[in-house]
Amino acid sequence: MTIQSSTPLPPELSDADPRLSAFRTAPHNVEAEKALLGAIFANNRAYEAVSEFLRAEHFALGQNGRVFEACGKLIDRGQIADPVTLRSFFEADEGLAEIGGPAYLMELAGSAVGIINAGEYGRVVYDLFLRRELIALGEEVVERAFGGDVEETAVRQIETAEQNLYDLATSGEYEGGFQDFKSSVIEAIRLAETAHKRDGAFAGVAAGFTDIDKMLGGLHPSDLIILAGRPSMGKTALATNMAFNAAYSRAQSSGKEGGVVGFFSLEMSAEQLASRILSEQTNISSNRMRKGELTNDEFNRLAMGSQTLHQIPIFIDDTPALTVSALRTRARRLKRQHGLDMIVVDYLQLISASPNSRNDGRVNEVSEITRGLKTLAKELDVPVLALSQLSRAVEQRDNKRPQLSDLRESGSIEQDADVVMFIFREEYYLERDEPVQRQDEKDDSFHNKFERWQQRLEEVRSVAEVIVAKQRHGPIGTVKLHFEGQFTRFGNLEREHGTDF
Repeated sequence: MTIQSSTPLPPELSDADPRLSAFRTAPHNVEAEKALLGAIFANNRAYEAVSEFLRAEHFALGQNGRVFEACGKLIDRGQIADPVTLRSFFEADEGLAEIGGPAYLMELAGSAVGIINAGEYGRVVYDLFLRRELIALGEEVVERAFGGDVEETAVRQIETAEQNLYDLATSGEYEGGFQDFKSSVIEAIRLAETAHKRDGAFAGVAAGFTDIDKMLGGLHPSDLIILAGRPSMGKTALATNMAFNAAYSRAQSSGKEGGVVGFFSLEMSAEQLASRILSEQTNISSNRMRKGELTNDEFNRLAMGSQTLHQIPIFIDDTPALTVSALRTRARRLKRQHGLDMIVVDYLQLISASPNSRNDGRVNEVSEITRGLKTLAKELDVPVLALSQLSRAVEQRDNKRPQLSDLRESGSIEQDADVVMFIFREEYYLERDEPVQRQDEKDDSFHNKFERWQQRLEEVRSVAEVIVAKQRHGPIGTVKLHFEGQFTRFGNLEREHGTDF
């Protein structure tokens, strides 16, 4: 049973009175702790039933925790843990001497329960630990709310409290571990069936671009997908197009296809992202929208087009400098309230390091961030599409197509990502590399050079390359898309050009 305080309560206090906290004993059950330790003494296999989730600090009585820890050390070394072998550990332990010394070990042995019940007793001990920690967290929330730190807003305190609660809830999850191969095969068949019912297309969330979806099989749950490129290549535009395609498909199919999208925009405001989507869907230049140069007909078309977008399940969070912890909290909340099938982060280098992380360089900070995003993808079982900048090394080469080594702080990004894609538009570089006639260059030679430049520019005009440089579960290669800069819109190249480029 759980031991509670037996102090009688003053008659003027009701059960709901907050002053009761001064008369309460923190939840604990010494009998359960002793019974569990006795079971371990009787049969060391009982330790295996609880060692995955139970730690020494989970015991309410510190001496019991030290006994449990000593048992673990002996068992891990292949030795027997019982009162005889543990005696040398505690002969000089003053804390154990206060409650009986070595004689206490014999008392624990006499409290043994069967090995079958050991797991349940361990869960009782752990559950009471969680209750004590929950009380401590509650008191900390109250103290911080009363505190006078003007730099810590109430919203930040709420996010911190949510994160602490989540960490507490998941700290002792013991449902994981090995699963039999049959279960794994059944899950693999389920994914294959999903793809089969879609006529073999893919089992992940559709990106909305035929060749990308064919190469990747869609954006798969639990995958971290990196989309990287130099400035002005169209990273945000492509990610926005993918997010819209997935959400639009969800709305059109009544939830059968596509997905609910959470878009974390650390660079652009929600209104700017919405303007891009409006421009894409109405064929009205976002630049002219911003400058107020629309005709009455264009504005009416814009207003009408916006009505069709109201039910598109895209949720945008444009809070700057979010930490992975805050991002995780908000993503979980979105999944709980509206569902969540895909996360977009624009962009990775703008995520702030955790306040508790050591200040040992940006590379290590990015490593922590990418691990956090991969963990988030697995935890929520959704694809996470994270945008990333590339280093300036690209600009120093004649061939400016990106490669994996161009990723800024690349080691952890490349390692943690399931898919790495680069966006590249040769048109951007050619436009800025128009030939200039040298003083000693003949006119015919210059004109030939200029014509070759013009011809090459026409060949790559409005063409973007998506280079899949890493894919953990499939092939790598290059996909070409059509790009319309004035509408920040990508499309399938075959549909736009009528040819397989």
